[in-house]
Amino acid sequence: MTIPAPQASELKGSWTFAGVPSGAEALVLAELLAGKRKLGDTAQTILHIATHDRALESMATTLAFFAPGVEIITFPAWDCMPYDRASPNTGIMAARMRAIAALSNPPKPGQSRIILTTVNAALQKLPPHSSLHKTVFDIKKGKKLNRDALVEYLTSQGYRRSGKAMEPGEFAVRGGIIDLIPSGSSEGIRIDLFGEDIESLRSFDPLTQITDTPVEGMMLYPMSEVLLSEKTVERFRERYRDLFGAVHKDDPLYEAISSRAAYPGMEHWLPLFYETTETLFDYCNAQLVTMDTEAPTAVAERLETIRDYYEARVTANKTNKKNSFAAAGIYNPVPTDRFFLNDTSWHSYLNHAQSAIFSPFNEAQGNAIPVGYRPSMRFAQGQPDRTPFQQLLETSEATAAKSKSTLIACYTEGSRERLQTLLMERGFHVVKVAAWQNIKDVKGKTIGLIVLPLETGFEADKALILSEQDLLGERIARAKAKKKKSDVFLAESANFGEGELVVHKEHGIGRFEGLVTLTVNGASHDCLKLIYDGDDKLFLPVENIEMVSAFGLDEENIKLDKLGGASWQARKAKLKQRIKIAAEALLKTAALRATRRGEVFDVPTGAYEDFCARFPYMETDDQARAIEEVLEDLHSGKPMDRLICGDVGFGKTEVALRAAFTAAMSAEKKTQVAVIAPTTLLARQHYRNFKDRFAGFPVEVRQLSRMVTAKDQKDTREKIAEGKVEIVVGTHALLSKQVEFKHLGLLIVDEEQHFGVGQKEKLKELKSGVHVLTLSATPIPRTLQMALTGVRDLSLITTPPVDRLAIRSFVMPFDPVVVKEAIHREMHRSGKCFLVTPRIKDIGDLKVQILDLVPEARIAVAHGQMPAADLDRIMNEFYDGKYDILLSTAIIESGLDIPTANT
Repeated sequence: MTIPAPQASELKGSWTFAGVPSGAEALVLAELLAGKRKLGDTAQTILHIATHDRALESMATTLAFFAPGVEIITFPAWDCMPYDRASPNTGIMAARMRAIAALSNPPKPGQSRIILTTVNAALQKLPPHSSLHKTVFDIKKGKKLNRDALVEYLTSQGYRRSGKAMEPGEFAVRGGIIDLIPSGSSEGIRIDLFGEDIESLRSFDPLTQITDTPVEGMMLYPMSEVLLSEKTVERFRERYRDLFGAVHKDDPLYEAISSRAAYPGMEHWLPLFYETTETLFDYCNAQLVTMDTEAPTAVAERLETIRDYYEARVTANKTNKKNSFAAAGIYNPVPTDRFFLNDTSWHSYLNHAQSAIFSPFNEAQGNAIPVGYRPSMRFAQGQPDRTPFQQLLETSEATAAKSKSTLIACYTEGSRERLQTLLMERGFHVVKVAAWQNIKDVKGKTIGLIVLPLETGFEADKALILSEQDLLGERIARAKAKKKKSDVFLAESANFGEGELVVHKEHGIGRFEGLVTLTVNGASHDCLKLIYDGDDKLFLPVENIEMVSAFGLDEENIKLDKLGGASWQARKAKLKQRIKIAAEALLKTAALRATRRGEVFDVPTGAYEDFCARFPYMETDDQARAIEEVLEDLHSGKPMDRLICGDVGFGKTEVALRAAFTAAMSAEKKTQVAVIAPTTLLARQHYRNFKDRFAGFPVEVRQLSRMVTAKDQKDTREKIAEGKVEIVVGTHALLSKQVEFKHLGLLIVDEEQHFGVGQKEKLKELKSGVHVLTLSATPIPRTLQMALTGVRDLSLITTPPVDRLAIRSFVMPFDPVVVKEAIHREMHRSGKCFLVTPRIKDIGDLKVQILDLVPEARIAVAHGQMPAADLDRIMNEFYDGKYDILLSTAIIESGLDIPTANT
């Protein structure tokens, strides 16, 4: 049964702020905190409940602009479903623990505070204040630190001890040196102890293990809201038995907690670890609680979801015993009222303080407080006789007449720079605005540019704030993901584990025994400790780490070299001779290519900008750099041979599209582009992309594969020979002797590693004298080696697209509830699932099991023993959305881009 959303008028002391368009909520909150807008007494502490995570992030950024002096505490929700088997993300747990620590201290006198959270976080109960009172560990340089006490703290707070600290939540102890990576941090901290004195605190890179900047101090927070102390473990054991009866011998949760070992997903039994639980309302002590307009509906939906998940677990416990696939063991769910607020307690907490809901509508009922803001116009929706910039000019003049400022909110600094250029080219006077109090500098017809993540604008008392989308239209533009530098990406290959064999350039094969700190002439140096034959030791400063590389072969029966011995030098000399012979052949090939003239392709002005504007995303830094490098190659006059290497979905195809446009549109003589993919499905995917993007341009795009009828294949081959087809996309059918290009200028090869030996030989013939662009997520070793050594040019795309969420992987026993809910989650958002099993013989039983769990799902089956035509048909139908689930073996790995398949 669905709980009806509570109305503001039904709640004691509940109000509605009417006339607050989307994006304006932060300005109203800033005015409430500043006392410029009142609801009863001025609230020094406000709790704002957003509908979901994205609204929370946007509110935090926007509020920091409108109210720079206010203390903002963000309390996110767990990123897992109720009664899940997975623990929350460590970064989210770190943010929650920092928020709890901040809430333990009252606001400073005269300072306002706002706590931002979501519906999901507000409905979930928390450990009591008292249990988390002493969970923050303060470390400062020059102070005393008991090593054993720190290790005990880290272990009890959920940190994992390992040989080398590489991930958040790991720590390593080597004598007086303690490495740890705090929860939610990307950098580690190295503590150097002399007895109990902290001699130094320095940050270090978890990848290279090299120390960097000195640190004066740090605060450590627990990794989890579940603390595994003797008291909490004993309390859990007692309450678990009281709730669920005798403990089964195969209950892994109970066994792990009993031995004080962290267990994946143990946070979902949090109420059993503590005497009582509290809520975020208890922690905040807020005088005013505000909510997004859709928050009450979200509360009702979340409460229904919690009940559904609980009932699914209870039902699964009763029925899974008969199921051969249900090897998940036991899952005893904590009753919902122990872990979550219900409808009654939710309203009770709201009634303890004044509460208000933001509404975009101008309501007239008794407890509605009119704000009177209005949503802004969307110029980009267009008027045939006027451009958006002409409309902007008229609007800014009208706004100036009302003594208001006109501001445009841009998503990033980069987009603000681009918009400033566009506006100045059209005669606008533009200024950059860093803070809300500076809008007084925006006078008359001047346009102020601010950086703010608003999707839609609004008109307030002092200003008209337009969003970037209001002016330029829908563009998928968000705050950029954190960039992973290409040199760091390559440096991962130099990441050694203790005990591994390594090769030193001068001394040969040794064994890496870890990182040590040596004091020489009063200065400390981080060194790699290498062991050689006869137990000889070599200490290599980390600054010279480029002298060492991983051994990379089977380590069995490998003899270590002798320090100062002649065997390594003899092997090196012999290998150098062999390398010289191979290098001569490679250099001859490279020299022939370098001396051969390639066609010069110039970027066609005007049309190229229009083509790029059809790309609906914001280019990442790596993607933009790769495009620039490819265009330079095409203009250089030498045949291009460039490898674009990047993960699936990182934007390699857009690089190929722009290269193809430049080649097909720039030359006076018609130039042809061939795009070759290893499978018909991938070829069809590329064909659709190219066909859509080149629509309206004088470029003929054709497809050549077995998916095309014989008649169309013949027609396409004839037009290729006549030069009437500028771009042809196909499989190895393009390598046939029947295909003759009139003037091939650019060859684009996707996923080269999937081609056979014979096909690669034909590719070599086709590559002769033409520009070649290779795209791959997993290039073959030879191709990658040629790129790394400079024989081929290399562009790395290591930055994920904007809005790309980090992939989360969980290893767990087969759990029907987890599978069912994962499939339902995708189906509810019109998404698709891959369900992969290693053995063909299991597919039949697994299909029956999935249909029993999700009878409404449409399931397709694919494996390598099927006829090629059937396999192609099923994969294409899945791509077209005729099925919800593809049940297959590992044959699905081929670089496909199916945007709807996320699980």
